[in-house]
Order: sequence, then C-alpha cells, then structure tokens
Amino acid sequence: MAVSCGKARLQVLSWQARLMLQQIGLVALGGAFGAALRYAVSEFFASDSFPYATLSVNLIGSFLLGILAVGLAQNLLTSNMALLLGTGVLGAFTTMSTFSVETIQMFDQGNTTSAMVYVVITMMLSPVLALLGWKVAESVFA
Repeated sequence: MAVSCGKARLQVLSWQARLMLQQIGLVALGGAFGAALRYAVSEFFASDSFPYATLSVNLIGSFLLGILAVGLAQNLLTSNMALLLGTGVLGAFTTMSTFSVETIQMFDQGNTTSAMVYVVITMMLSPVLALLGWKVAESVFA
C-alpha cells in the first residue's frame, strides 16, 4: 500500500512538473515575440531627445493588458492564453526597468523637465489606458 501511495504521489508530481514546463514554455514563446516587438518599436521610434519608444510600448501594453484582463475574467481566454499573451508577450513588450533607467539618465543629464513629463505621462496614462482597454473590451465582449 505504501508503494502504491508513493507511486501515485510521483505521478501527480510528474503531471505538475509537465504542466509547469508547458506554462514556462508558453511564457518564453510569448516573451520572445514581445521582446522582438519592443525592439522593433525602439528602432522605429528611436530618439535621443525623449524616450518615445519606451513610452509607446508601456502605453500600448497597458491598453492591451486591460483588454486581456476582461477576456480572462469573462472566460474568453484560457489561463494558458493569458500566460502566452499577458505574461509572455506583454510582459516582454512593456518595460518598467527601461523606464526607470531612462528617467534616471534624464535627471542625471539635467533634463529635469523632460524626466518629470515622462514620469507624469507614464504614471497617469498607463492606468487610464488600461481602464480604457478594459471598458472597450467590456463593450465589445458584452
């Protein structure tokens, strides 16, 4: 009986490990796509005067994540699709770390006004666009 119980436990752990590896694979696949998209946007919006690329990806990502959140809440997306698209694609597409470093660089270079504008726009518009994405999705999916 103890052997049977131990075998069943190993089967459960094996199933959980396979599931976790599948989920990690989905996030990695989405992340590769999101990172490539972010790179493309950074090349398209390249600027030495203001970080338009990072601002763009963070605002677009906020809007799209608002849409995905509604899709997940209304069971229009599976948890695997949410991992692929939300955690993977949008997680790699958007970037808080680059936003932070660019802000510090602007302050360090004496571009205080630009840094403050960047912070205010990002911190105010990101949640507003997430809400807008949420509301658009609610009206479309209703």
